[in-house]
Amino acid sequence: MLVGLMVLVGVASLTIDARVSQWCKTHHLPSDVQAPIDWAEVFGHGTGVAILLLTVWVLDPARRRSILRVALLVLLAGTTVNLIKSTIARARPRVFDFEHNIWQSFGDYLSLGAGGSDCQSFPSGHVAVAVGLALGLGWLYPRGRFLFLIFAAMVAAQRVTHCSHFCSDAFFGAAIGCASAVLLLDVGPLARWFDRKEDLEPRVKKDEHG
Repeated sequence: MLVGLMVLVGVASLTIDARVSQWCKTHHLPSDVQAPIDWAEVFGHGTGVAILLLTVWVLDPARRRSILRVALLVLLAGTTVNLIKSTIARARPRVFDFEHNIWQSFGDYLSLGAGGSDCQSFPSGHVAVAVGLALGLGWLYPRGRFLFLIFAAMVAAQRVTHCSHFCSDAFFGAAIGCASAVLLLDVGPLARWFDRKEDLEPRVKKDEHG
């Protein structure tokens, strides 16, 4: 349901993409608001994700067997976004001419990365990774799930306010992060395989040590 909701909101956001991005190009949030939003970007960046997961690995040995699942979740979200970016070109708000219709921000299909980063707005990789990480960490630490989702929302705000992505890009990225979490944490053969492995591993280790 959450995946479907993010897709529907993403489609609806196409109607406000131009207005929001134009506002972000010509206005700035107060520095006290923008600064923490900017800092939150690391939550959706590969290096930041690696540091966070390494921290969990070091500080919480009991959950080490689950770190691989969360890492794969994030990797799946990021890889899916990259595949879509190579299929559907879309100009980023910072380079788009808003004299044109918003639909003209979309370029050729099967672009295979032509145009470089400026034509890889759809969907947001940072948001997909941040949402996937938030759901993965929330699965590990349920008491912090709302805090992790706030961090993911701040990542989305950073990408939009910096004119790196349209609102719809952020919501479609969130949908991909949610879908990756469903496949790794909830349903499907991968989730079941990890469930069996993580359930058996502690008993195996106990048997090995008598």
